[in-house]
Amino acid sequence: MCGIVGIYLKTKKYEKSLGKFLSGMLDNMATRGPDSAGFAIYTKENKNNFKYSICLNNFSEQDFKKKISKYFKKIKIIKYSDHVIMEMKDEPNEVIKVINEKIKEVAIVGYGKSINIFKQTGNPKDVVKKFKLSSFSGTHGIGHTRMATESAITTEGSHPYSTAEDECLVHNGSLSNHNNVRRDLIKKGQEFKSENDTEVAAGYISNKISEGNNLKNTLTSSLKNLDGFYTFIAGTKDGFALLRDEIACKPAVVAETKDYVAVASEFQAMAHLPNVNSAKIFEPKPGVVYNW
Repeated sequence: MCGIVGIYLKTKKYEKSLGKFLSGMLDNMATRGPDSAGFAIYTKENKNNFKYSICLNNFSEQDFKKKISKYFKKIKIIKYSDHVIMEMKDEPNEVIKVINEKIKEVAIVGYGKSINIFKQTGNPKDVVKKFKLSSFSGTHGIGHTRMATESAITTEGSHPYSTAEDECLVHNGSLSNHNNVRRDLIKKGQEFKSENDTEVAAGYISNKISEGNNLKNTLTSSLKNLDGFYTFIAGTKDGFALLRDEIACKPAVVAETKDYVAVASEFQAMAHLPNVNSAKIFEPKPGVVYNW
């Protein structure tokens, strides 16, 4: 059992409150996933620079700056607990290669021109405070609270998973054919950093999008190609999409107002949101992709 949440702002009215809204949603899902938590915040796209979300692990910020400066110049680094957001003009292929080969002490958890990802083990309420989520602004965000089942309680096993630029996925459920899908994706050049089935689903989505499919069609195809019980929230720089498998034993609820769309495993995650009592509230249908 895990908890998933997402909120998409239709207007600019609440952009400064996005982090506060998402923070409350994750707090209220802590009982569904006490082992770890994570979230992705999307901001307006920066046309000139890329942002790299990096978990320092046990590496110090000073040592990281010293090492990365050997390879790149004009870097802006902002520290959030044991993560940093590194902003620069250098292309992802080059940056990712350097970090994976030369600075193996750290891990890239996401990158793009809009996305910021943070995740860590521990009680979700503590993780949210650790990264000061309530202080963030943005256009939309998704989050996850994890109860570990098929893989270890580690940062690598925590959600969201990001396997391509400005893409990420959170997932409640389990995939039964993830090992076969993993092998097929590796043959196509996809790389994986964990044994988690959700990373395989994220890689599947990224691979399909890279072939020219849009997010809605990609998620629709997953109903045939990903076996198991699941509810997905998949994020991109433009918004996010929601899908429950056709059996739909994993819960989800949607609340929509003129200002936002909120998604969660349980309604209690959304109870603090403004005007939620007058929202259109519904349970998403099985096997149907909803996107905003």
